[in-house]
Amino acid sequence: MTHPRGTIPSPNIWHHTATYELENRAADPDGRLWDAMAARADWTDRVVLDLGCGTGFHLPRFAETAAKVIGVEPHDGLVRLARRRLRTRAVSDRAEVLAGTAQAIPLPDSSVDVVHVRWAYFFGRGCEPGLVELDRVLRPGGTALIIDNDGSRSTFGAWFRRGYPHLDPPAEIERFWSLRGWTLDRVDMGWRFASRADLEAVVRIELAPEVADEVLRHHEGVEVDYAVNLWSKTF
Repeated sequence: MTHPRGTIPSPNIWHHTATYELENRAADPDGRLWDAMAARADWTDRVVLDLGCGTGFHLPRFAETAAKVIGVEPHDGLVRLARRRLRTRAVSDRAEVLAGTAQAIPLPDSSVDVVHVRWAYFFGRGCEPGLVELDRVLRPGGTALIIDNDGSRSTFGAWFRRGYPHLDPPAEIERFWSLRGWTLDRVDMGWRFASRADLEAVVRIELAPEVADEVLRHHEGVEVDYAVNLWSKTF
C-alpha cells in the first residue's frame, strides 16, 4: 500500500482500527473537549476541515451544524472507512473525505473556516510545513483547533511520558506553540470505557507492551483521568 509523500505512519489507528474506535468512543465522555472547542470556534454554517480524520469518527458530529465538512487522511484504508461512515450516517451530501497530508492539503487557498486536528501529526517541532498549509487554506478570520496530549499532568499524561520519552518535554512543546501565537486551553477530558477489556485493549495499542503491562497492573476500573491541550489560533 502506498501513501502520499510526507505521510507519517500512525502506530495505533493504522494497525488497530477497531480498537481505536473503542478509544474514540471512550474519549471525552462528558463533552468537555467539545465544549472547549466550541468556545474557541463556531462552525455553524461554516466549512470545516478535519485534518488527519482517520476513520471519520468526528465528521458526523461536525456535519450536524456545519455547512460542509471535509476530512483529509493519508491512509487509503482509513479513507475508505471514513467515506463508508459518511454514507452510513447519511451525511454524504454535506461531508466528503479526500486523500492527502497535512503538508499538502488538497484544497484551494482560503477555502475553509475551521480546521480540527486531533492527535494527527502535530506534536511541536517538525510540524512547520503543516502550519504553513493551515495558513494557506484558512480564510481570513478562520480558526484552527489542534488537540495534543498534555504530558505534564493526569494519569494518562504520566503513561504518555513513560511510553514516549523521546518526544520533547511538555514545557518545550508549549513553548513551540506559544511563540507562534497559539492560545492554550487545558482540558480534563477523560476516558470512560464500557468494559475493562476495552480499556486494556486500548492501552496496549497506545503503549509498548512492557509499559502497558506495568500501568495496567497499577490501575483499576474502566476510567482514566486524561488531560489534553487544546491549542487554537485565529488566522
